[in-house]
Amino acid sequence: MPRVKSPFKSPQERRDEREAKRMAVLTAAVRMFNARGYHATSLDDVAASLGVSKPTIYHYLGNKEQVLVECLTMGMDQLLDAADKARAGLGKGIDRLRAFLLSYAEVNMEDFGRCNILTANETLSPDAREKIRLLKRRIHATLEDLVAEGVADGSIASCDARFAALTLASALNGPSRWYRPTGPQTPREIANSLVDFLTAGLAPR
Repeated sequence: MPRVKSPFKSPQERRDEREAKRMAVLTAAVRMFNARGYHATSLDDVAASLGVSKPTIYHYLGNKEQVLVECLTMGMDQLLDAADKARAGLGKGIDRLRAFLLSYAEVNMEDFGRCNILTANETLSPDAREKIRLLKRRIHATLEDLVAEGVADGSIASCDARFAALTLASALNGPSRWYRPTGPQTPREIANSLVDFLTAGLAPR
């Protein structure tokens, strides 16, 4: 007896569909936050851009701050993933640092990474602010550790690893403010030029 294809979605299909809708909401929201600013963006704006109602957004993500926290966390998670890959990389400290810097710069030119630079933490409630602060601390710790490892193996000039990490982060955050997708350079090209410039200053003399 031939099997009849079920018109009902499987549990996995329902999960995939929910995640796709959730990501659509987050992407629409983060682009508006970046373009207009958090305070100038309402969930009504986000809902209208997707052709859905505001309760739909509450259903998938919650209130406006929860949407923002999710956007910020996604950007942080991208950087933490890049940090893990850099730590596991081969070569000397400067090689692992360079790999992380390239990813760091590129993430900060993408939607969720840019949101972390363009949105002031003061917009968050104390609990949410602390959550994001701890994630940022982990990112900075990776930068500092990679610099220190490079100093230890001689691939980076002797320096204050903490100060170097702060300087690198400040420089890498810059493109999130001035990069434009319509510009003449891709994020990878900008990242390469920026990282070349920064790592030249770390070279042993």
